[in-house]
Amino acid sequence: ASSFARMFVQVCLYFYCKCLWRCLKFVVRKLTGQCELQRICYNTKPGAARTMKIEASLKGSKSKRLQTSVSVHPDAIEKTIDDIMDLKRINPDINPQLGVSLQACLLQIVGYRNLIAEVEKLRREPYDSENPQHEETLLKLWKCLKPNSPLKGRISKQWCEIGFQGDDPKTDFRGMGLLGLYNLVYFAEWDTETAQQVLSDSLHPKYSQLSKAEWEKKKFDKAIGYSFAIVGINITDLAYNLLVSGALKTHFYNVAPEAPTLTHFQQTFCYLMHEFHKFWIEEDPLDIMEFNRVREKFHKQILKQLQNPEMALCPHFAASESLINM
Repeated sequence: ASSFARMFVQVCLYFYCKCLWRCLKFVVRKLTGQCELQRICYNTKPGAARTMKIEASLKGSKSKRLQTSVSVHPDAIEKTIDDIMDLKRINPDINPQLGVSLQACLLQIVGYRNLIAEVEKLRREPYDSENPQHEETLLKLWKCLKPNSPLKGRISKQWCEIGFQGDDPKTDFRGMGLLGLYNLVYFAEWDTETAQQVLSDSLHPKYSQLSKAEWEKKKFDKAIGYSFAIVGINITDLAYNLLVSGALKTHFYNVAPEAPTLTHFQQTFCYLMHEFHKFWIEEDPLDIMEFNRVREKFHKQILKQLQNPEMALCPHFAASESLINM
């Protein structure tokens, strides 16, 4: 009986708040002469703060046409904007900037959904050693990371030198599919110097400044590094979960003037790899058995940063002038 009463009260509160909110919106519109979408676009600066408010407003609308506007095809966005303006009885000639702002927001919202689909497709595609393109991409990873050490064979213990678990890396891609490989190759190609340094440090972070000969003398001190490639696949999983959960909306809506792309995702992965490496060294774990603890702590730190609506994880992803002026 008590649980039923509690449920009844919660339902009543929900409908009360919903009705109260709609009444409040109606009053504010009458007082300002502007609908909620107008108030958001005119009073909130472009970026995640504005786009997330627009997204919430459209999804929470009682109009089905507005609710479905966040999932239209990119080619239908212009017509969708016209429909929204018509439904809200907004004259586009009097409010020309509103259409531009709404279009930018919708491109980001729809683009984020499409990016999830694209990333998911790569994650689900398994590595196929019979596929020449897959094999070529894998060999490219080796050449970028170890340009002065030719690979002696496709199946080789040398793969362990860049952090794979065995003689054949294909078995390590099972969890993240091609997404894990593509991210590692992008990191190795896009920021080769950093990737090579992280790889070197991951072998023995405490003594990365020493020569190989000097390191060999340190037999008494066990290396506390990690497997570069395996960690890269693990950080791919972390980036994937941030994307699918919606946590990366803050970052992408702040850095992508229009639709976020796979390149944005891969550059974010590079940032996460670099930051995790620094975090690992700062945490100074006893051994690799502490990896899950360190990863979870790092994950929570990134999530906390992304709660800030003005957060852009990568400094070099500053919003373009075109977005700022919208």
